[in-house]
Amino acid sequence: MTAMTRCLDRPGFMPRLSTHHVLRARLTVPLLTAQARVRLLCAPGGSGKSALLAECALQAPKGCQVVWMPLNGAALSPLEFCARLAQQLGLPFVDEATLLLDLGRWPHTTWLFLDDFCRSPAPELDALLDRLLAAGCPQLTWWLGARRRPLCNWPRLLLDDELLECSELFFSAEEVEQLLAPGHSVDSVMQFSAGWCAGVRIALLGDGHPDKTLLDYLQHELFNTLSAPLAEAWRVLAHLPRFNLNLCEYLFGGGDGAEHLHELQALGAFIQPWEDTSDWLHVFPPLARLLRDEPWPAKRSWHRRACQWFSAEGDWQAAFEQALLAQEYEVAVSLLQHFSFEDLFRQQNAVLLLRLHEQHGDELMLGSAQLVGLLTAALLFAGRFEQAALCIDQLARFAPQPTAAAQRYLLARWQAQWGWLLHLSGDAERSREHLLEALQALPDSAWTSRLMCLSGLTQQALLRGELDVAQSLSREALCLARAHGSLVLEALLELDHAQLLEQRGAPYRAQSLLETVQAMLARQRLRAGPLVGRIVLRRGHLALRQGQDALACECFETGLTLCLQSQDKRVLYGYLGLALLAANRGDYAQAFIQLRDAERLMQQRHVPETVYRAVLLLVSGHLWLQQGRAELTVQAVRRVLRHFRGPCAKQAPPATLELIPRLEYLLVLAEVRLGCAEQPIARLNALLENSRQRGMLCLETELHLVLGEVTWQLGDPALARRALQAGLALAARCQVQQAIRELRLRAPGLLSELSLEPQVTPAGAMQNPLSQRELEVLQLIALGNSNLEIADRLYISLHTVKTHARRIHSKLGVERRTQAVAKAKTLGLMA
Repeated sequence: MTAMTRCLDRPGFMPRLSTHHVLRARLTVPLLTAQARVRLLCAPGGSGKSALLAECALQAPKGCQVVWMPLNGAALSPLEFCARLAQQLGLPFVDEATLLLDLGRWPHTTWLFLDDFCRSPAPELDALLDRLLAAGCPQLTWWLGARRRPLCNWPRLLLDDELLECSELFFSAEEVEQLLAPGHSVDSVMQFSAGWCAGVRIALLGDGHPDKTLLDYLQHELFNTLSAPLAEAWRVLAHLPRFNLNLCEYLFGGGDGAEHLHELQALGAFIQPWEDTSDWLHVFPPLARLLRDEPWPAKRSWHRRACQWFSAEGDWQAAFEQALLAQEYEVAVSLLQHFSFEDLFRQQNAVLLLRLHEQHGDELMLGSAQLVGLLTAALLFAGRFEQAALCIDQLARFAPQPTAAAQRYLLARWQAQWGWLLHLSGDAERSREHLLEALQALPDSAWTSRLMCLSGLTQQALLRGELDVAQSLSREALCLARAHGSLVLEALLELDHAQLLEQRGAPYRAQSLLETVQAMLARQRLRAGPLVGRIVLRRGHLALRQGQDALACECFETGLTLCLQSQDKRVLYGYLGLALLAANRGDYAQAFIQLRDAERLMQQRHVPETVYRAVLLLVSGHLWLQQGRAELTVQAVRRVLRHFRGPCAKQAPPATLELIPRLEYLLVLAEVRLGCAEQPIARLNALLENSRQRGMLCLETELHLVLGEVTWQLGDPALARRALQAGLALAARCQVQQAIRELRLRAPGLLSELSLEPQVTPAGAMQNPLSQRELEVLQLIALGNSNLEIADRLYISLHTVKTHARRIHSKLGVERRTQAVAKAKTLGLMA
């Protein structure tokens, strides 16, 4: 990253920064302004230590002598080091004692840079460095760059406020963006490098073979410096998601494991703490990912040994993953006996189960009722209903059970699973019958099955508009999950609760609830990626509904990625959300591309049409109507509504509570446009009365606005004005901005013509949109606390604080912290 060149204003050679160098003030400013006498940069190779030291050297104050001593990682003897140091400082070298004496009375303000200190363990050289640092005077500032932390008396220097240590040298996403060349994106570069300086540079070379270049770099910078046993140990550890001292002892033998691990750590061999834990470690992810993709015949045997160790420790998740990597599929399936329903939402378990079933079939996967239940849940999660039905039928293989109680339990499990399949397929009546009977028969010990029955009944109550019933069922299910300490299932149930809050006209409360739940899940050791994907998509929906397009876009894109990874059928709603955002911008071509991609994915994954067809046509109908293509909307909506009318009517998908009334009012709008509507006002009033009786305020808002639009088109401006005024008032109360935006897209100029264009008011002028936690964060911001201080005081993560701050800015329509505080005080949201 740096080169040496003769400098005109200073004697000797000085570093020259690369033409690709990016100034990193966030790192250099603390280093340059520190009062510490010793400034240590300790990080693995390729972390940009030399470049950062050079950047600081070139900013030395006027009158400060700068001495640059390139060591190139060489293992010098103490005598050689003293001689070179004396030469760099312009001193005659006699012996160490004389050099120490000269350093202790050094007269000039001097910055001494020791670049790339000895890379291999060198106790004698480390001891010399310790003596040199202790002998130095305040006029002499030591700048030290090293891959390993020399064995010096660092605690003493820390206690005396004489040491500043910096080890986090990675590029931020903003800094990477300054380096980007055409054809690269910040996300792709960060995924390849995680901000590691050498990785970023390799990613941007543009040679088309970044993996090969990185392997060559790794061979030269790491493997060539390690002994054969250490190189083998490092390769093994790179194939493990995490490891600790005991696992290393088991893998490499008693004594050798601990020695290998300590040596690799001492050498700065890219070994880091795993997820901020003190006892678990992992290899730097980009390098580990690179090694895992390389062919290595020995990897299966090491994964097998790791599986044995994790099994002995009772870590079934890690043991299961290692068994799969070792291709020990029977062992992996046997370990699934230790999994529960909530484990389905952890890591990539749902995908791994589906893959096992695809590759090894029923003979391996359906050996017990518990396995049948897990596989059924995974199939339902992915939307593979036909396969799920076949899987549920396999429960008959385990009948009869030896006792009447066991037989009743088996039948109840069959009813619960079949009830959920019917529920997701749209057969509401039969599903409800199965779920209720299962709930009566399931013992208290089968609490996860009881909980899921309650969740299914909650969703059905929401779909019927029985909000009080839904609230009672949701509360019972949440209490059950909390009583058993299941945060994952509690988070799953909070999705139902959030839909209830949204229906009651409180989307901002629903959004705050889901943000809190997501933050709780983020603190779990085992990632609940599949569940977080659903939560983030629902947050995107709520943000879109409230007119927060930037946040909605971020949530939809993140949720889309997570759901694609977990094969969740609700990935559909990521595409739909992005389509609506594109339509808001007037980019209908992009909107229909998103809808096409959603339909194609559903078909590729063999998801039943009942899951996605009606929802796709609803969004398509909205877009066609905004484009003035009402005839397409009429054709599509009439066709799809046939499935939701009559004695054999289907239930709407659980994630789209307002699907049927929205299709009904969309049909009225389109027919009025074409002049073929029969009793449009009566039909809308019936929908409006129904939503009012059920307390569905968000839907009521949309219907008021639609009624105003229809009556205006039918030539009744007085009725149109009253309906629109009611809709606008409810929209302000419930923060339902998307409904107003869609009205403007369908009927541009309508609100202006009736002098009803709402004033641009901050979100919260009518009702405080900030959650209690957001208010707490804003109060601490007003007191001058940094994000890190707020995280410490509220016992939440720094990421959560930043999320709250972003949400506050979005809701108040501001860009900076000071603006947020001032706006909140103006609106009376805080004292």
